[in-house]
This record gives sequence, structure tokens and C-alpha cells, in this order.
Amino acid sequence: MGGAILAGLRSPDVDIALPITVTTNSAASAAEFAGAEDVVAHAAETEPEANRIAVRDAELVMLAVKPWMIADVAREIAADLKPGTIVVSVAAGVSCAQIEAELPEAQVVRAMPNTPSHLGRGVTGVAGGESASAESVETVRRLFETVGDVIVVREDQINDVAAVSGSGPAYVFLYVEEMTAAAIRRGFTPEQARVLVNGTVSGAAELLVQSGEEPAQLRRNVTSPKGTTEQAVLVLQDAGWGELFDRALAANVRRSEELERGE
Repeated sequence: MGGAILAGLRSPDVDIALPITVTTNSAASAAEFAGAEDVVAHAAETEPEANRIAVRDAELVMLAVKPWMIADVAREIAADLKPGTIVVSVAAGVSCAQIEAELPEAQVVRAMPNTPSHLGRGVTGVAGGESASAESVETVRRLFETVGDVIVVREDQINDVAAVSGSGPAYVFLYVEEMTAAAIRRGFTPEQARVLVNGTVSGAAELLVQSGEEPAQLRRNVTSPKGTTEQAVLVLQDAGWGELFDRALAANVRRSEELERGE
């Protein structure tokens, strides 16, 4: 996720203060930014204090690490943060309070972006902790707005944001996988199936965005009474898609809650 956000922020269309300072585990990963004017990379492999160096004098720090690493990284950088620094976590299942316990002088904000941020088409939910001012939350909102759409929510809604949009691209890709496999079973070659399915999904998504119509209406536009589309849609609806999505999102949220409890 950190890489997707960084790629989005490096877009020529994005106007933010540069350079962006990042840390990586390996020297090889840091070397990928050698010569870049917009990114300065420090590798923990060769600079044991890379994280501490990176956050010094920063106005905003983003913690884009795995959930179980958040507390350790927060403790590591605590002494090097300026009081009032905005610290943004993109980790699922780690509350603002847990981070604030390690960084009592920081303003902690949680953000839940998704991977299309890489293309400037992301969707992000932002929620401030008790330590974050309204101005800090607005700063984070504007930052993520450079890589897509943003909504500001209560922190108790962040797990639901993760379930809907954070993980949402995986659900779409799963649909594409299954549709492609079904097309192949109907006799198309893998390349033909790819063209049929990928083009249909991307075109339908663009139509949804550009038309401004509700998805239900767009579906009805394609579904003639007693036609072929109607028969396929009836099969899908009979499978209980609504209840299936409810169960899928509930399972996602449940895992976030387990992570919050350290499970």
C-alpha cells in the first residue's frame, strides 16, 4: 500500500512539497530511487537509524507498515518526532489510541486507502484520533485527495471502510478471475476471454463514473424484459448476492477487530 500511495504522490499532476523521504528494508529497494529528485530513500539494511532520520523535522509522517509492526516503529521514532507532528497510519486493525500510547505528542490520523491510488483513482477513508485537530484531519484529507476520492469518517467506521473500499479491488479482481474462467469454459481462448472480460469490466466502470446514473438503473438499461441478460441476472440474484456480500464484509471487519485485540 505504501508503494501505491508513493506512486500516486509522484504523479506529475500532484502538487506537494518535495522531496518525499521514504525508508525501505533493503539497500536494493532504496537504490531504485537513486537519482530521483522527488524521493530521498534510506535503507535500514545500511542505515540502522533510517526511520529516525526520515522523520526528523517532518510535518507529516506516514506509517505504511504491517499492523503488527506499527507499535515497534512508533516506539522507534518517538524521540525524533517534533511535538504536534501529524502521524498517519494506513494499517488495518490498529487504533489511533494504540498509536497515541506510543506517540503522546503526535497528532494521530488513520487512513484507509486502496491500491488504485497508484493511478490517482484511489478511494480513502480518513479518521482522526483524540489527539488530532480538525486542521490536521483536513491536511490528511487533502493529501489523499491528490490520489483519488476521500471521505472523512469516525474512527469506528474505519474497519467498514477497509471492508468496502480498502479490500474492494480484490473483490473486483476475483469477479474478473471467475468471469474469465467461465468464458474459457464456454470455449474462448484465454486471450479472447481476457479481452472480453477486462474490456467489459473497465468499460462498465467508466460508464458508471461518467454517466452519473445509479448502478441499478444502468443494470436495467442492459436488461431487457424476457431477454438473455435478464436470465443471467436472475440466476445471480437467486444466489443471494446481497446476503453473500453482507457475510463477506462482516468477515473482513471481524478480522480487523481481531487484529486490534492482537490476535
